[in-house]
Amino acid sequence: MNRTRIADMVDHEKPIEKLKEHGAQCLSDAELLAIILRTGTKEVSVIELAQRILNDHPMHKGLYGLNYRHINDLMQIQGIGLTKASQIMALTEISRRMSSEHKKKEICFNDSDTVADYFMEQLRFLTKERVYAVFTSSSNEYMHSVLLSEGSINRSILSPRELFKEAFMANAAAVILVHNHPSGDPTPSEMDILISKDIKSVGKTLGVPLLDHIIIGDGIYSSLSSLELI
Repeated sequence: MNRTRIADMVDHEKPIEKLKEHGAQCLSDAELLAIILRTGTKEVSVIELAQRILNDHPMHKGLYGLNYRHINDLMQIQGIGLTKASQIMALTEISRRMSSEHKKKEICFNDSDTVADYFMEQLRFLTKERVYAVFTSSSNEYMHSVLLSEGSINRSILSPRELFKEAFMANAAAVILVHNHPSGDPTPSEMDILISKDIKSVGKTLGVPLLDHIIIGDGIYSSLSSLELI
């Protein structure tokens, strides 16, 4: 199949030439995405294909909408196969990780807003629940985090034993739980509250207190500590 490549475009229309001449900030979202995709199809140019991708989601348009796409969703778009879908998913994940790395430097989790801000972009778009344990120093400095489980939060899966094993290995002074609600509503469930109380009780005995349990929704969050639920 003949494909419309960036190399086949008129020089002044080539995104790479425009980037070289004027800088990446001068390119449109579609042009930036076109550089990643490299080729269009026999029917549409790479720029048109990029525009099609950016406008495909029924609710969330533009680059923001890429956060809501799964690889199988992308492959339903005409002109997008496994390779291009994988490139887009990789681009989205790199963006999330860059945001997290920037926030990680010398961060102190002194309040729930800071914790939620750090994890918001990483978790708000996920279609499955992920539960993280965040370990902090005695001065509330971020040490590191571990993924405890993926899927619905469950007392049989989220073992306090494993959690505090990780805490001792990290020489952590305290722990914070963070997980997302794919529905976008961060209202704590009964299971969220029960698990948090279990872990807080164990942590008190072991001398590694549970400071908070943050539930991430779509741009909003709940703090079980602020709600006085733990």
